[in-house]
Amino acid sequence: MINTFDIAWFLKRLSGSITLLAVGSFAAGAHVTIDHAQSQRGSFKARFNVTHGCDGSPTNEVRITIPEGVIGVKPMPKPGWSLATTRGPYAKTYDYFHGKQVTEGVKSVTWSGGKLLNEHIDEFVLSVYFAEAFEPGETVYFPVEQICDTGKLSWTEVPAAGQAAHQMKAPAPGVQILSSRAVH
Repeated sequence: MINTFDIAWFLKRLSGSITLLAVGSFAAGAHVTIDHAQSQRGSFKARFNVTHGCDGSPTNEVRITIPEGVIGVKPMPKPGWSLATTRGPYAKTYDYFHGKQVTEGVKSVTWSGGKLLNEHIDEFVLSVYFAEAFEPGETVYFPVEQICDTGKLSWTEVPAAGQAAHQMKAPAPGVQILSSRAVH
């Protein structure tokens, strides 16, 4: 037997998914995006999608700045690309797995030396951990620099309160933090 609450819950989730797909489809044509841009605090696999070059010029470097409170960063190597990380201290101490406290970690990740043609797409993957510093409903933004044979794109704009990211020229990709009871 299906009750009214179950149907209402399903329709709300379906409506939210359709909205995310519509916004994601609009953004995917013009910006660096993240697949499944919602997560609970804790572990998350972020796939940064690069969908075009710089005015037709091939991409040969992608640099992601890691926001404060995002810890345990592990980048995925890509064949044909060099991978480098920059480490540094955090502004505060964070709790990680099993009560482990961390005070420093990866602050940026750079893939370089590859060649992603304008007519191709690719993804650059990080495993991250969203610390307790983030509240449900908050969006965590990852500034991205896309360097090409000719030119550069800086996906670094963060929306002001009340402003939608898709209204910006060069929005930083973001992940919205869900409450612990949310379903993906």
